[in-house]
Amino acid sequence: MRGVCLGGWLNMENFITGYAANESMMRAAVRKAIGDDRYELFFERLLTSFFGEADAAFLAEVGLNSVRIALNYRHLEDDMRPFEVTEDGFRHLDRAIAALGAHGITSVIDLHALPGSQNQHWHSDNSTHRALLWEHRHFQDRVVHLWEAIADRYKDDVRVAGYNLMNEPADESRAVVGPFYERLAAAIRAVDPHHTLFVDGNTYSTEFDMFTEPWENTVYTCHDYVAAGLGRGGPYPGHTDGVWIDRDAVERKFLQRSEYARSTGTPIYVGEFGPIYTGDPAVDEQRRQILADQLDIYREYDAGWSIWMYKDIGRQGLVSAAPDSPYRRHFADFVAKKDRLGADQWGSRGEGVREVTQPVQDLVEREFPGFDPYPWGRFDWVRTLLLNITFAQPLVDEYADLLRGLDESELCALADSFAFENCTVRETLREQLAKG
Repeated sequence: MRGVCLGGWLNMENFITGYAANESMMRAAVRKAIGDDRYELFFERLLTSFFGEADAAFLAEVGLNSVRIALNYRHLEDDMRPFEVTEDGFRHLDRAIAALGAHGITSVIDLHALPGSQNQHWHSDNSTHRALLWEHRHFQDRVVHLWEAIADRYKDDVRVAGYNLMNEPADESRAVVGPFYERLAAAIRAVDPHHTLFVDGNTYSTEFDMFTEPWENTVYTCHDYVAAGLGRGGPYPGHTDGVWIDRDAVERKFLQRSEYARSTGTPIYVGEFGPIYTGDPAVDEQRRQILADQLDIYREYDAGWSIWMYKDIGRQGLVSAAPDSPYRRHFADFVAKKDRLGADQWGSRGEGVREVTQPVQDLVEREFPGFDPYPWGRFDWVRTLLLNITFAQPLVDEYADLLRGLDESELCALADSFAFENCTVRETLREQLAKG
């Protein structure tokens, strides 16, 4: 499998489409700012424009054969009406599967945001820093029910490669995730015994020690980001946060993350990977070398892959809304403010306004020298609460206010900025992916 992740669409993320904080909070603010009718118009137009027939045709032209489609549970269920599946919520997912299938591309349905949140960050639509899925049976029961409904709908659909049960689980106790996976897999298999299960490891798909014997027709999916290619990444090869990273280090990390799959003889599949681009030619050349080394390693070990990600506003995507598009122009100052404040975690150095943030980091380090919180330690914990919640959440209303007063044609023009014909292609990335 060689493909892309379709993120930022049926699971919206702040750095992909430019808003702040998490999706459900942003949507609520926009609804309040522009009213129900314009809210429905804008988001329906955005979902329709963001992925369509032209996108599927382009991916086939590049030579890719699979797409991992990130899905937020809120399309299929309302928190105020748990266990009631929303039929209309499948409409865009059905449309994408059909368009991709018509071009010979198979789909992996990826439940990216689960009730209660399966990890501690924004991409599970988490407005806090706690993953409550692991603490409440109620949330777990809802996930099982949702997957039973998804499996029942697609059990006979050969255009669907399989089901990615949850994106990047992060169970700090490490005691709940394994048994819950077993329960979830059994429930799906009772409905659909045929489709492949794609199972992410714990701690953001990097740990697989909760598994013993592999299950039949199951792929154990690792995620393989290289620190040198992320927001705090240093030169490549070179040091990032005091750690030397070169091609050998990249290969060692991949072998560590894929060890369970390799030792059990199950298919090796990298569900997410890929560098973030900066606009600096020298830095981006190094980022392209990271990707070239990763693709070379995956070829060597016969690993399938799905790069993060397909479409955005220019940070990482294969395709992006054009810089002169209505959406990019309208939100340019807002996005610049988010960058200045470090309010998007992905791609940011996590420092923001350093004269404010560094004293807090220093204070926590000084007063609590042994503090090493799950999943990524003190620095990430402080920046998550300080930048990506405390600073990001007030920005939600600023984003919504930028939609206030726009007429229907203006809202449609913003949404249509993401239509393929209005986007630009990152040609260097296209060339690298086409070579596989």
